[in-house]
Amino acid sequence: MTQQRPTVIDRTGSDIHAELAALGRQGPVALIELPGAVKAWSVTGYEAALQVLGDPRFSKDPRKHWLAFRKGEIGEDFPLIGWVLMDNLTTAHGSDHSRLRRLTASAFTPRRVEAMRPVIEQATAELLDDLAAVAPGEAVDLKRRFAHPLPARVITDLFGVPEQERAELLRGGEVNVDTTTSPEEAAANVERWHQQMHDFVEHKRRAPGDDLTSDLIAAQEADGSRLSPSELVGTLHLMLATGTEPVMNLIGNAVHALLTHPDQLARVRKGEADWDDVIEETLRAEAPVAHLPFRFATEDVQVGGVTIRQGDPVLVAFAAIGRDAAVHGESAGRFDLSRQDKTHLSFGHGIYRCIGMPLARAELRIALPTLFGRFPDIELAVAPEEIRPQSTFIMNGLESLPVRLGPAGERG
Repeated sequence: MTQQRPTVIDRTGSDIHAELAALGRQGPVALIELPGAVKAWSVTGYEAALQVLGDPRFSKDPRKHWLAFRKGEIGEDFPLIGWVLMDNLTTAHGSDHSRLRRLTASAFTPRRVEAMRPVIEQATAELLDDLAAVAPGEAVDLKRRFAHPLPARVITDLFGVPEQERAELLRGGEVNVDTTTSPEEAAANVERWHQQMHDFVEHKRRAPGDDLTSDLIAAQEADGSRLSPSELVGTLHLMLATGTEPVMNLIGNAVHALLTHPDQLARVRKGEADWDDVIEETLRAEAPVAHLPFRFATEDVQVGGVTIRQGDPVLVAFAAIGRDAAVHGESAGRFDLSRQDKTHLSFGHGIYRCIGMPLARAELRIALPTLFGRFPDIELAVAPEEIRPQSTFIMNGLESLPVRLGPAGERG
């Protein structure tokens, strides 16, 4: 690793945009220090990110390509150890990644996502019915009551998780993205989360159902070489976590952006912008995943004017990429639905593009217009500056989203 002085990343994520903007001023690739005094590279520029995301010389497999980890220099006391020990698409490279992607991508084909529409619509309507019972002047946390339970219910239904087990199985993913946890808490979470998922898989093996977990188990049993037991558990970790946390943040960030930019909400109400504009501009300006670990250089690679050495870890700063002034000009940090170019990489790129992207967009296309249609007078219940971010630099979301809903309209 170069002798350049690294920027120590704020593990609390107190101001992600300011931190990433400061990194961007150093260039499209900057040296950072992660919790545990681990040095890594942060890619904040759009063109540099395109290169890293599309270059096969960047691996996601720490077991093969993170030299410090292979040498035993990265132990279980590393606060982000959960991102290293997973056995799924986030830590697979080459043919292993292609094999796992083929097995899981079938869950999110356009036909299957379209078949999920009634489930999304029903979950949205029922959650909004519950909110309609709240007194019009009473403050309610929209994150806890809507933005989180909607994607959580959709993804756990898809994978056949019993209702009584959902909170516990999802909790592991929530802890994994909290970068303020201690090394001991992070290691304990990995162990507990793995055991919970293993128990769930064994239950499904004994009592399969009409769900994607049962389909994955059936594929494994038909050809044991296709999905190892560890990969099966790791894949479920990934699917449940990424099917909940980023979508939750995307809903919360979109609602927050509209409520803090009433002129932009007015454009939607007047038909001057549509809900796809809202979704894409939120993805650009408020990417739900801020700073995602990890990739590792398999050889020395020149990116953005620096040399990333073989074995160096790399994070992609999606929350900075959409705000790259080289792409979006001086107004890159402004939420503006009239912006013609809403280019972003918030769902990744190329073979690493998020396979859950169609489902996430489907959920937003139902959730947002239904929410604002049911509660046309919705407003923040606190001053904008009182809303705090999540305690993480990996995700870009809100700790809570207090709103007053106003009178509820008719269920549409």
